[in-house]
Amino acid sequence: MVGSAITRQLLATPGCELICRARAELDLADQTAVEAFFSRERPDEVYLAAAKVGGIIANDSYPADFIYQNLQIQTNVLGAAHKFGVERLLFLGSSCIYPKLADQPMREEMLLKGALEPTNESYAIAKIAGIKMCESFNRQYHTDFRSVMPSNLYGPGDNYHPDNSHVIPGLLRRFHEAKLRGQSKVVVWGTGKVYREFLNVDDLAVACVMLMNTERSAWQRHVDPMCSHLNVGSNIEVDIDSLARLVAATVGYIGEIVFDATKPDGSPRKLMDSSKMFALGWRPRISLQEGLQRAYEDFKQQVAFAELKKG
Repeated sequence: MVGSAITRQLLATPGCELICRARAELDLADQTAVEAFFSRERPDEVYLAAAKVGGIIANDSYPADFIYQNLQIQTNVLGAAHKFGVERLLFLGSSCIYPKLADQPMREEMLLKGALEPTNESYAIAKIAGIKMCESFNRQYHTDFRSVMPSNLYGPGDNYHPDNSHVIPGLLRRFHEAKLRGQSKVVVWGTGKVYREFLNVDDLAVACVMLMNTERSAWQRHVDPMCSHLNVGSNIEVDIDSLARLVAATVGYIGEIVFDATKPDGSPRKLMDSSKMFALGWRPRISLQEGLQRAYEDFKQQVAFAELKKG
């Protein structure tokens, strides 16, 4: 999802030559294949958006996969980027890097200041390692590797798997199917009382391209060598109860919404302080209501395409 959004943004950038590979063409967990790719293509800039991602169920069910595969991808790409002289690299992390009970809003300086949320600890540790690898290469080899931490993302190209998706795509699918089946109620995991901050993936793509085009001196004025990542969020949070009702309205589902409090909520709040990013001149433009409608249209297109393939 993120890589596709960045690609769309770069395609609209004059004079930009893109080098893209599908997962089937290049296995980023294969060090030999990654180094061969970098040796052959010699890219000037790299956007490291590839990762194994998933929602609370997937993270809690497959912790070994999340830490192992993400560490493999990051280590191979960052090592090759240094070895073959990439001028600038952007590493994408996640807001889950911050402590579960961090003060709100979460500033960049809160990294490693407390215990992580247990359900996604493996993924968070992998992302923290990626940030620290970027910082370490910069300190030792004077590379220009940058890190951004987006809030919860959603939008075109999302994963709508019934079990392994994030909250918004998961709710879109659940309410859509309930509407088609005429179900009188939909059960949503958790209490509905926790808060989340959401950012449309196309707003993130604008931020990523802007940061890559920011002069090194301007970037360094906003970061510290030992805390060199920047938060990228909407600065607006919504409780899951309200979100579920917004998604239901977007889909056109009019039945009852029931919350299952026996299921995990995750962190109580995850609002990030994006003031450093705002100071660089970026602001999100897509409202949650508009973004949900776009996401629902994308979901319906994906469902239609899947049904066409089956036929």
